[in-house]
Amino acid sequence: MWEMENRKSWWKRPRKVILQHNLSPGDIVMLTGVIRDLHELHPGRFITDVRTPCPALWENNPYNRRLDERDRGVKTIECHYPLIHRSNQEPWHFIHGFPAYLSGELGVGIRPTAFRGDIHLSQKEKGWISQVHEITGEDTRFWIVVAGGKMDYTIKWWEHERFQTVVDHFKGRIQFVQVGETGHHHPGLKNVIDLRGKTDLRQLVRLVYHSDGVLCPVTLMMHLAAAVEMRPGRAMNRPCVVVAGGREPPHWEAYPHHQFLHTVGALRCCDNGGCWKGRTKPLGDGDEKDKPENLCVDVVGELPRCMDMIRPEDVIRRIELYLEGGVTDESKPVEEAETPALAEGAPAG
Repeated sequence: MWEMENRKSWWKRPRKVILQHNLSPGDIVMLTGVIRDLHELHPGRFITDVRTPCPALWENNPYNRRLDERDRGVKTIECHYPLIHRSNQEPWHFIHGFPAYLSGELGVGIRPTAFRGDIHLSQKEKGWISQVHEITGEDTRFWIVVAGGKMDYTIKWWEHERFQTVVDHFKGRIQFVQVGETGHHHPGLKNVIDLRGKTDLRQLVRLVYHSDGVLCPVTLMMHLAAAVEMRPGRAMNRPCVVVAGGREPPHWEAYPHHQFLHTVGALRCCDNGGCWKGRTKPLGDGDEKDKPENLCVDVVGELPRCMDMIRPEDVIRRIELYLEGGVTDESKPVEEAETPALAEGAPAG
């Protein structure tokens, strides 16, 4: 009898799972979502240890615990999202990719419980003033702009001069803050606060928390714009204008509250979904994305035609929509946070 009861109790124990993923930070933001979903839908049934190259995205995450892979019963899973290969034919969003895969690996049903990743900030972090506040000396409202990208997917880039036109249009109305990782392609913009190479990943998360909105191509920043909560006193969702072109089917990447500027369906090369190409032109660095099958087939100057078709006035209009609709404002003061404001990184107390 004791043996039977002991066996029943063993089956009730939480399953220990190490989840690994080694791709880009944007992918990892989406992985945070499925970990939330797993625990929301199956409370107490799993202990998860998530191992990725971006530990900063997992700080304060209540679902991430350290496991020893040598312990009895620990299972290690390399996480993937093969659903992406059906995204041109079927109506899936990136948020469904990891749940579909892990459902099969773990043998339990997993579905998105929220339309965003799951990034957590501590109360102490929320109480720190932003890097922008440190620079300006006041609680300046601002938008983040990403005007470049990684060298692997140059087909995602929009023209630097067009970003400048947008920034100049809103001079005196919106303060833009330019970010970008050192070593990637991020030419400097004028009339911005320049934080290129001056934020680590956790600082970037906190910068997004303080921001009014985001302007970017399809990149990490659009996923953070959705996943990082808004400051008290602001709208429920953060404005975000994404210059997307025709590489990805819009339903795979776009969030409902974002303005997603795409050209899918307008060109022969993306009339049946995204082209999923890698580069506009070869860089000669030996990367497989320089192969002809991975290059844009319709280039205008330095841009893929799908990005060339998106004009500065298109982006300007989408930002204006947020202002006209009242989701954000040019100068309305922000309500104070619940915790006292401290300098970025300063100890609380």
